Amino acid sequence: MTVNEYNDCVNQFSDGVYRFVLKHIKCTEKASDVVQDVFLKMWEKVDTISFEKGKSYLFTAANHTMIDEIRKTQIHQRFVTAKPMENNYENTYNDIYEVLNKAMEHLPTDQKTMLMLRAYEGDCYEEIAEVTGLSESQVKVYIFRARTYLKKHLVTIENLV
Repeated sequence: MTVNEYNDCVNQFSDGVYRFVLKHIKCTEKASDVVQDVFLKMWEKVDTISFEKGKSYLFTAANHTMIDEIRKTQIHQRFVTAKPMENNYENTYNDIYEVLNKAMEHLPTDQKTMLMLRAYEGDCYEEIAEVTGLSESQVKVYIFRARTYLKKHLVTIENLV
């Protein structure tokens, strides 16, 4: 990959990679750091990556780097004590988008990743399989399970009220 092709990859895919990471991590600073790490990794291997595989490499590296960051955060959160939430009317928010995001947080990381690549990025099953390293049929199974969970979760009245 040439320097110009690398710059084209940055211009074309940086927003998509950032959205993908931000949706998982929910912190703009950490998401920016992960994206920056991903582009640094790509720059270090710029001689071994072809331009055609740039998008696949970026999303694969973003997925792995994001998982590492999530694991570090989870280890850190074990030592932080959480305050119990109060159940009063002011703390309740009935926006369906918020309910959907909360439901997606209950999905396993693999299912959430694949569903987001499919729904938000518009990737085909073949591209998702390439990014995640799974077979195309396994990607379809994970996405089906994620959608089934979301349908069941969103149908219950307790989750919408």
